[in-house]
Amino acid sequence: MEELKELLSGFFNFHWQYLIMWAIGGILIYLAIAKDYEPALLLPIGFGAILVNLPLEIVWSHGGEPGLLQILYNSGIITELFPCLIFIGIGAMTDFRPLFQNPRMAFFGAAAQFGIFLTIIAVIAISELFPSIGFTFLEAVSIGIIGAADGPTSIVVANELAPSLLGPITVAAYSYMALVPIIQPPVIRAMTTKKERMIRMEYKDVKVKKVALIVFPVAVTIVAAVLAPLSAPLIGLLMFGNLIKESGVVERLNKAAQNELANVTTILLGITIGATMRYSEFLQVKTLIIMLIGLLAFVFDTAGGVLFAKFINLFTKKKINPMIGAAGISAFPMASRIVQRMAKEEDPYNFILMPAVSANVSGQIGSVIAGGVVLSIAPVIANML
Repeated sequence: MEELKELLSGFFNFHWQYLIMWAIGGILIYLAIAKDYEPALLLPIGFGAILVNLPLEIVWSHGGEPGLLQILYNSGIITELFPCLIFIGIGAMTDFRPLFQNPRMAFFGAAAQFGIFLTIIAVIAISELFPSIGFTFLEAVSIGIIGAADGPTSIVVANELAPSLLGPITVAAYSYMALVPIIQPPVIRAMTTKKERMIRMEYKDVKVKKVALIVFPVAVTIVAAVLAPLSAPLIGLLMFGNLIKESGVVERLNKAAQNELANVTTILLGITIGATMRYSEFLQVKTLIIMLIGLLAFVFDTAGGVLFAKFINLFTKKKINPMIGAAGISAFPMASRIVQRMAKEEDPYNFILMPAVSANVSGQIGSVIAGGVVLSIAPVIANML
């Protein structure tokens, strides 16, 4: 009987909640394959969610010892190794030349981060109205960081401030990043007129000296670390990846950062994040609320950037197309492509892609700095409450 029981252990340890988690994992895999929504991340996240919700959860732990995915989690997520390595690859793939050619677009990268703080306020308000939900201040801050539209930053902040919510926060961040082409256009249209969307912007092809491209990542790292010390690991490795690219003397390392390093780390990061979605922690009312608030965060981001552009236009002769503000989020390069597509729909000869890209790349820097500021300030405020 003991041998038979061991043989059928999968049936004896089956929970009906597994079926729900398999369905959720299947939906993520479907979105990755059929809809091409962030397939590099949603595919491994979806499969990781299925793996960790198998009977006995052997891939997570077994016999009191950590399993494969728990080892990856302990070594890559808790230590923040995977998000930092991902940023090396992102930095190597990022071209900051458009930002040099349109430096004032950097303000839109900062303005779009208002969504983080508006989302935090929204979570706190919900917790006050519905005490049974019971989000703590640090949990509210971790949920708010979804508004950064930056997956690695969301992982780092959630892991530091609210580890129990890491799974739903990460899934929300990456899912809505993939849905940016669906989320942003209605918000932009609702907040702008046709005339505003048809505003043309001058673009000057300014040649950027190589020395400026090399000094830039070093200077940004130093300034960001001084302003927000806890952002140093992410911003530093993002800029290191960019320095590898712009130096022009280590092309082999540049290609490795963009391809092998980024691809391997993405696989490990995705499947490990999926493994945090155990049914006992994921199937809660909080998870549904986080997913809904995550959508609100992306709406706030988009709206904040557009409103900032409209505000600037009150004081300038050369008007800025307000859609540029929506490109200030960190979802690169999707946000800038959406803005250009919408501009072309209104005027086939309107080319605002380069200013949009400038705002988009500045949003990448802004999201990391915002994450560092949140990590520095939130625990202090929490202790005062």
